[in-house]
Amino acid sequence: MTADQAVRRDTGDAGLAARAAAVLPGGVNSNVRLAASRTFFERGSGPRLWDVDGNEYVDYLLGQGPAFLGHAHPQVNAAVTAAVSRGMVFGAQHALEVEAVEKLLAAIGWADMARLGVSGTEAVQAALRLARAATGRRRVIGFAGQYHGWLDTVLMAHGPDGPRPGSAGQPPEYLADWLITPFNDSVALERQFSAHPGEIAAVILEPMMCNSGAIAPQPGFLERLRELCTANGTVLIFDEVVTGFRLAFGGAAQRFGVTPDLAIYGKALAGGWPVAAIAGRRELLEQFGTGRVNHSGTFNASVMAAAAVSSTMDVLRQAPPYASVEEHGGALIDGLRELGHRHGVPLNVHGLPAAFHVSFRRDGAAETTVVDHATLQSLDLDRYARFSRTLARHGIWVAGRGIWYCSAAHGQAELADTLERFDRAIAADAADGARAAEAPRQREGQS
Repeated sequence: MTADQAVRRDTGDAGLAARAAAVLPGGVNSNVRLAASRTFFERGSGPRLWDVDGNEYVDYLLGQGPAFLGHAHPQVNAAVTAAVSRGMVFGAQHALEVEAVEKLLAAIGWADMARLGVSGTEAVQAALRLARAATGRRRVIGFAGQYHGWLDTVLMAHGPDGPRPGSAGQPPEYLADWLITPFNDSVALERQFSAHPGEIAAVILEPMMCNSGAIAPQPGFLERLRELCTANGTVLIFDEVVTGFRLAFGGAAQRFGVTPDLAIYGKALAGGWPVAAIAGRRELLEQFGTGRVNHSGTFNASVMAAAAVSSTMDVLRQAPPYASVEEHGGALIDGLRELGHRHGVPLNVHGLPAAFHVSFRRDGAAETTVVDHATLQSLDLDRYARFSRTLARHGIWVAGRGIWYCSAAHGQAELADTLERFDRAIAADAADGARAAEAPRQREGQS
């Protein structure tokens, strides 16, 4: 690949961009995409994407995580195609939904029952409703920097004064029941329980923070959290929308050895198809079954969803990808760090091989150990967001917020291409920075 071939122009179909801007607010269908390059993709296969101009990318965004098996997995797509030929939505039960949930429960191991839905956001609402119904309480402990969906009752910005609405039009009082504490801080967690005895219905958390950084739990933190919830009659909810089936076949609960009362799954659950699930203890989930707690949805457990879940569970059980994901992600982390050192760039890489975070340290800062939202903010996140666009021009597709996801489809060819392209991108970024720094000096010399 020549240097000219290595650089891709911003997505090429100006006509598509104009058409999108005319009919889609911001030109996109999700606000998460507002900050991304306006790239229009034509297809994805395995760990790679192709845009409408024919430019090819190694993909570490993976559709924000769902494409854990890679794009267009043939076994999953064949199963969905066969199933949907017999119908899509019946407004009643079908055998495939039972099969899918049986396989889901067998995979995660600890839960008694589960239900399928469409999105992680709605599954979060179901879990919080169950916890409040079961306990007769209202308050919920959450953790700074974590994300549990975009609805009014969970979307929040995190500052020193506590949670505040994350969007215009969001009533502040909808967040009044939340108690926000730093992730990985057991002492702060204990203080919350002491200050609100008998009031806390649930604790909800990403057991590994992925939506904001890739921050693993410190030793003993999840264990202490489990103890506190048990002692206080509080429902422990793991939001495993990202970590489920990615960190292990049994998700974060298996990886870290701590069992919640309820858990929410999505993304890697169904090979890229839009499916979510809520799983947990029988005495909690059965409240849906009695009708005491409402959980509804026309598209819950659609034929497509059930087929995708069932087939994905088969693929993950028959050919577990976890060793290869660990190997690829570990080698990639090491390679990126080495390139940072080689170019004298203060790159900061942390997390686990299946999901890690890349950013820059600020001038003069030592290697940063990221343990919570506050230490994540000490990094130069804006610089990395800009750099992600440079990576896209060099054929690496990543999230601007710094998270990199590795898939079962990534292999040696992707590792080699990624490190070569990252090398070119970081050199180009350094050159651009040098030119930008030189320009004011040149203007001063001419004045």
